[in-house]
Amino acid sequence: MTSRSRPTRGRRSTTDHAAIERVAFRLFAERGFEETSVDAIAEAAGIGRRTLFRYYPSKNDIPWGRFEAGLEHLREYLRAMPADIPVYQAVHQAVLDFNHLDETAIPQHRERMRLLLTTPALQAHSALKYAAWRRVIAEYVADRYGLSADDLLPRTVGHVSLGMALSAYEQWLNGRDASLPQLLDAALASLRQYLSEGPGAGDSAAAPAGSPSRNPGRRVPD
Repeated sequence: MTSRSRPTRGRRSTTDHAAIERVAFRLFAERGFEETSVDAIAEAAGIGRRTLFRYYPSKNDIPWGRFEAGLEHLREYLRAMPADIPVYQAVHQAVLDFNHLDETAIPQHRERMRLLLTTPALQAHSALKYAAWRRVIAEYVADRYGLSADDLLPRTVGHVSLGMALSAYEQWLNGRDASLPQLLDAALASLRQYLSEGPGAGDSAAAPAGSPSRNPGRRVPD
């Protein structure tokens, strides 16, 4: 009999990613991420330590949820894009799809992203996840342009796409006036306007929708 099938007296059996995450996030909120041990998560979830590691290779992976499955979906979504759609639109649609949330999932996703973006102990691990995400974007861009994913343009698009997404998330976590899709759209619109401005246009250009108003007493750096 394995640890997965062995009943434990007084504990409920949890064999579901989402249920483990709910327990872990509750403990992270109560104790802090660094102060919460894997053993504490396993015990609160009613499973053994080895069972928990079947679902998540480490404690640092729990806040990322089923990230690898999400990456595979992102890759397939991009592959299915029509060849005649502009590359920037294809990438943006894929980013929107990757970050789509059901209404019921929004509260926990806020907790997830706040934890990922503000917990120092997670930053090194997050860098690996971000690199994997950027690679999927870079591979698609490279394929569309007949380049290598390591060439400058695909690499740049990967970094810029991630930067826009993280900026949108930071704005989303700081207020509730705009939805995440609206902020992702606004980030792209802002960047496109910024890149289209000619020399000296920055002082007179209107801020794109979804952007904070410009402080008239402060000059925006070039």
